[in-house]
Amino acid sequence: MRVRYSERPITASHRAQDSVGSGRTKETAALGLVSEEASPVTDHVGRRGAAAVSGLLAESARVVDAESGRTLTGAGLLAEVRRAGDRLCALPEGVLFTRTAVELDGVLHYLGAFEAGRAIALIDPALDTQSLRSLVERFRPAAVLTPPPIAPPPGYTPRDGHWVRQQAECVLPHPELAVLLPTSGSTGTPKLVRLSRHAVLSNARAIAEVLDIAPGDVAPTTLPLHYSYGLSVLNSHLVAGATVVVERGGPLQRGFIDAVAAHGATSLAGVPHHYEMLHRIDFDPGRYPGLHTLTQAGGKLRTELVAHFHQVMSNAGGRMFVMYGQTEAAPRMATVPAERLGEKLGSAGVALPGGAFTIRRGDGEETTHPKIVGEVVYRGPNVMMGYADSEAELAHGDDMGGVLDTGDLGYLDEEQYLFITGRLKRIGSVFGNRVSLDDLEQAVRAGHTGIEVVAAVPADDKVVLFAQGAGKETCRAVSSDLADRLHLHVSGFDVRGVDTVPLLASGKVDYRKLERLVREES
Repeated sequence: MRVRYSERPITASHRAQDSVGSGRTKETAALGLVSEEASPVTDHVGRRGAAAVSGLLAESARVVDAESGRTLTGAGLLAEVRRAGDRLCALPEGVLFTRTAVELDGVLHYLGAFEAGRAIALIDPALDTQSLRSLVERFRPAAVLTPPPIAPPPGYTPRDGHWVRQQAECVLPHPELAVLLPTSGSTGTPKLVRLSRHAVLSNARAIAEVLDIAPGDVAPTTLPLHYSYGLSVLNSHLVAGATVVVERGGPLQRGFIDAVAAHGATSLAGVPHHYEMLHRIDFDPGRYPGLHTLTQAGGKLRTELVAHFHQVMSNAGGRMFVMYGQTEAAPRMATVPAERLGEKLGSAGVALPGGAFTIRRGDGEETTHPKIVGEVVYRGPNVMMGYADSEAELAHGDDMGGVLDTGDLGYLDEEQYLFITGRLKRIGSVFGNRVSLDDLEQAVRAGHTGIEVVAAVPADDKVVLFAQGAGKETCRAVSSDLADRLHLHVSGFDVRGVDTVPLLASGKVDYRKLERLVREES
């Protein structure tokens, strides 16, 4: 039984007709390609000569495999993407799963699916076998591309290096659905964020505009592609006609920066953890004359480090951009322009073109008045369609209407720059007193030199704080300091020194792992 979106079931032929009816030719609809007339690239990108050949690929876009040296550009890149799309279209109907290792084949799987109009979920290749099988059981994808070297789950057969579903019948994904990403911080049972083609494209173009990405720019893959920030680097550079260097290593691996510099890298993207490490090794951008842009997202970077990298990039004639986003916004919502970063330290930035922020007060009303703290609400064309927790929900349309309740607490200043102050649900209880876990972490970092990474999680009527590199004396001092600040007994703050605070692939603290650890102890 096929799912009905309206009064009629949607089939592959209906999808092509709907696409043609929306201003696309039959030929481009069959390939999932968007004509320039139907989906114009922004004037910013157009002025730089990066006219769109298809949805994500501008004429001058290039993909370079750092390991092999293979370079795909222009018509050659488009031909490879189309071939990948044709192969994917030969698979059964339904959503596709791909374990997105940072390698050329993974990039082509993603681009081929996007251009062919096949909804594709990007899955962490490090996900354990049991969790992967659980996802397959819940969503029944048409195929799992590049699966682990084990027997496929029931209902699937190995074919051409993939797990392919044996049963033809399925729930058809909604025609607008393009990309699915696991929710940030998810464990083995994540919800999937449903992103439309329009959301992905509009966000890629907005990022390219605010970062002034040009065809001559070169960006390495410093982040996983199943992580929304890493994917946005790929999307925004290709849509602007720039070059993406597919580098399997990460920015903290020995020789990484020298390797990508050899390919002419002009920008690097990183999360707070990366910048902490770069600071420790005294990274000097002046050694790399081609490097003119650093971008930071994926969590709040310490203000003093933002100031440091802003200064060293300015000294080298480059720029530092701080950005803010969530997977649910495809993912970028705001950026601090490089020329304003020095005077807007601590800010998440202003909304990207096409977007806007409001603050929801305690009474439920929304405002843009300055210095009023409340939940940050974002509106824009890049907001997700909604979540999917099962195969049936892949058929849902737009549940959000372009409005995202971020769950972040913050305020706007007089120029509509956003400042994030915490999370709505990052609350603990100490002897019945509600405390902000984000505030506790900030207080520890500010008051105790040498503790740069600290993670606070709630426990039974107390808070457990994991402090990276802290000794016993330091832990006792932190507990005492927090007790004095909040006028609570010191036993309410269990501070533990650890060698390393666990991180997700995105570089963010793995709070769920720490919460599980605390629960297992009780």
